[in-house]
Amino acid sequence: MSTRARFTRIPSVLLVLAALAGCARTPQPVHSFAEGKPDKLSDWHLVEARDGRLVANAGVVPYDLNTPLFSDYAHKFRTVWLPKGTAAKYDAEGPFDFPIGTVLTKTFFYPKSGGDAKAVARTYDTSRDFVTGAAGEALDLSKVRLVETRILVRREKGWEAIPYVWNAAQTDAELARTGDAIPLELVDEKNSREAFTYVVPNENQCAGCHVTNVSAKHLEPLGPRARHLNRDYAYVGGAENQLAHWTRLGILAGAPIAANAPRDADWHDSKAPIADRARAYLDVNCSMCHSPTGPANTTALDLRSANADLRRFGLCKPPVAAGRATGDRRFDIVPGKPDDSIMLYRVMSNEPGVMMPEMGRNVAHKEGVELIREWIAATPGSCGA
Repeated sequence: MSTRARFTRIPSVLLVLAALAGCARTPQPVHSFAEGKPDKLSDWHLVEARDGRLVANAGVVPYDLNTPLFSDYAHKFRTVWLPKGTAAKYDAEGPFDFPIGTVLTKTFFYPKSGGDAKAVARTYDTSRDFVTGAAGEALDLSKVRLVETRILVRREKGWEAIPYVWNAAQTDAELARTGDAIPLELVDEKNSREAFTYVVPNENQCAGCHVTNVSAKHLEPLGPRARHLNRDYAYVGGAENQLAHWTRLGILAGAPIAANAPRDADWHDSKAPIADRARAYLDVNCSMCHSPTGPANTTALDLRSANADLRRFGLCKPPVAAGRATGDRRFDIVPGKPDDSIMLYRVMSNEPGVMMPEMGRNVAHKEGVELIREWIAATPGSCGA
């Protein structure tokens, strides 16, 4: 072979090698497992740590809620994926009817606070969570600490919850059937510190919140409901209402225009009426149990935001069977008197058997407590003598 021929072929070989290397870097398609529980989150190819980012795979759609569930100040990155050619059926009140094979993910994380791996920021500022230019679609792993990712997958037999805990290297998350307990320290903007244990629920504990109908006794998604999703999201291509975005992508069928869909308030929006903010907060944090079909339906307390019966919302309602959890208070809500109200007493508490919600948190939500206090103080009326 001539020298010229050898040099002519070298670029061709390099091109082939480059192409193979490119193929190796190409993300694998989403794998929705019909059964079983893979050992690693990466086996699903839904959200993956790549090049210093946590990114959603192609076809995996990020979303957020108007008012999220409080989880010890953790931030959350939520996604939904549906099998190609399928769509969820819209429902104005309950969870959407998702097709078999649908997978929801919720990744819990904190902004970092200094070099200590245990130190995490207690903040509502999400601007530093995401990679510049990636809008709300890629987390910057140099600035956040991943803790866990929960998967909710729709199978033939119904929804199934599968928890994964992120490793110390932040490269993958591993199956945690029995849950986990992770010591962390919340650090606020004044460098005030609060040590706590972040608890990853085991598989059975997931049912404590996700079984919202005690008669049906099956798990259901909590977040993807019209009143929670009816808001704009900062996609890479620009902000768009989530219901409209899902409809345009073909993964949601039957949704009305956003103006005609229910919408919960953003509890953190000081411009919104205090009653709307408090109702939204109690809805997302409490109504999975406190509803006509929920596990706490015997209390006759209905904390869904659409409930118009103020008595069933707690106004001057005596407890059914709360025992010492009443704090010797007579009514769930005493108009104008937050400190006389059982509701405020229970959301302030961290004591087992008293605290509400009963699970999902290990620290009190200071801002949430103040919201409920302000709302009760502004509520007119009297419970009489």
